Parts: sequence; structure tokens; C-alpha cells
Amino acid sequence: MTSMIRALARLTLLTLAASWSAAAQAEPVRWTTYRIPETGTSVDIPASIFSDTAGQPDGYGQRFQTSDGRANLTVQSAPSDGESPARFLARKNPPPNIQYKRVTSRFFAVSSYKGDYVWYNRCNFAGGYVHCVLINYPRAWERDWDGIVTRISLSLNRG
Repeated sequence: MTSMIRALARLTLLTLAASWSAAAQAEPVRWTTYRIPETGTSVDIPASIFSDTAGQPDGYGQRFQTSDGRANLTVQSAPSDGESPARFLARKNPPPNIQYKRVTSRFFAVSSYKGDYVWYNRCNFAGGYVHCVLINYPRAWERDWDGIVTRISLSLNRG
């Protein structure tokens, strides 16, 4: 009986995730530019998806989340203290199972899975600051969110 209840619960969660994903695709995503005035950081964010604020990170910036709280986006800037992207990333002790990792002299981008979630972090280094976006969302949404994550990542700049 317990295994049947678990199976029904999983099926319900998968159905809800698929429904939310289909609903998100049905309406066009409304984008806006979020700016951190203290550091000049700017990034395109899908305001129709990340509609709720969810606190402030260290340094400057804002955390956002979906209305159901299942996905979040942090836009953040902090002094770089002259660290290179490689050194900064190493100091953060990223998990060893990173699926995607690109490190240059100006930025890093890393992504992987943590349980049923995808996490993605990109940090650009310019003007004495680290300008970052951190995104977490359900793994079931990964295919639908590839374009969203790409636009957010590529729009991150110091304006």
C-alpha cells in the first residue's frame, strides 16, 4: 500500500511539473533588465517567471523566486579583491561532480545537478567586482529552461 501511495505521489508531482512547464511555454516570457546601481551590474531576468523577491545576498543584489518557490535566481555583486575567476571558484569549494565548467580570465560558468535540481552559476569579473547570477530549478524543467538560462547568462554584464 505504501509503495502505491508513493507511486501516486510521484505521478502527481510529475504531472504538476509538466503542467507548470506547459503553462510557462503557453505564455510568452516577459523580460526586464535588473540593475545593481552600486556596481553597474545588469542582467536580463524573466520577470514573468521570477515574480517574487526572496531576500538579499551577500554584497549587493537581489534574490528572486517563482511564485511556487520551486526555482530561484540570485543576481549578486561583491568586491573581487583582485582574485582571478579560477581562484575565486576554487575558494568556493564547488562540488566535484560539476557537469559543465568553463573558466577564463574574465569569467567562469559552472553547472550541475543536486538531487532533483539543476544549479547554474556564472560570474563575470570586471571593474573590481564579481558580477554573478545563480539559478536553481527543478531538473524536470531543464529542457524548457535551456533558453531562459542562456539568455540570463549571456546578458550578464557590467553596464
